[in-house]
Amino acid sequence: MSTRTLKTVAFIPARYASSRFPGKPVALIAGKPMIQHVYERVSEARRVDEVYVATDDRRIADVVEKFGGKYIMTSSSLRSGTDRCAEAARKIKADIIANIQGDEPVISPSTIDAVISALTKSSKSVMSTAAVKITDRSLLESENVVKVVLARNGDALYFTRSVVPHLRGVDRDEYLSRCGFLKHLGIYVYRREFLKKLTRLTETPLESAEKLEQLRVLENGHNIRVAVVEQDTISVDVPSDIAAVEEYMMNKTSKGKRSAIGKA
Repeated sequence: MSTRTLKTVAFIPARYASSRFPGKPVALIAGKPMIQHVYERVSEARRVDEVYVATDDRRIADVVEKFGGKYIMTSSSLRSGTDRCAEAARKIKADIIANIQGDEPVISPSTIDAVISALTKSSKSVMSTAAVKITDRSLLESENVVKVVLARNGDALYFTRSVVPHLRGVDRDEYLSRCGFLKHLGIYVYRREFLKKLTRLTETPLESAEKLEQLRVLENGHNIRVAVVEQDTISVDVPSDIAAVEEYMMNKTSKGKRSAIGKA
């Protein structure tokens, strides 16, 4: 374990039952179960001391056990990944809890480190997350892509599925050249005590309207520090997304080989 004062444990919440993609965590990507890809990426983060998959399904636990990972069984009645992380966190000792989604097989370890660092360096923030610059108009206008706007100190002002900020008098074709829009990435890091508190807070009006759980934190007057990172992620929501992930992995491998040849 690291010699840092604060112990950080990462949980990867994973459930088998998904309406759009049943069995998603154990679906094969380039010959490996998706949950293994995520576990290996998280394990590479330098600021993470321990990694666990938090699941309610024995089939997922068996896969994790087979590749040598660690897991914690959680209740099948939990409503969200946050609840699953909170329950798992009660069974271990940690100061900082990282919640990495189980459908992010190419998440960058450096992104995880940046989000952890953002929280530990901000004494007023109770949790942190990540964002990346939007460079494509289709992403900017998609309601499936969550946008975040920041205060000057790096705290989140608001998360939304809409295009914000609105640039008055500017044609939409010019938006990306006029303003630095940010896409929110679904990774969260909490102070342990706040995570316990969060699961006891009831759903708030803006959270209900946008269907974004992080708005519950802002509506209750808490600060979320945002780390702006360089690398985007590719989430797997439906089976067809696997092809995009495999193409990304193949291209990254090819670039790595070309780089190695260039240095030889």
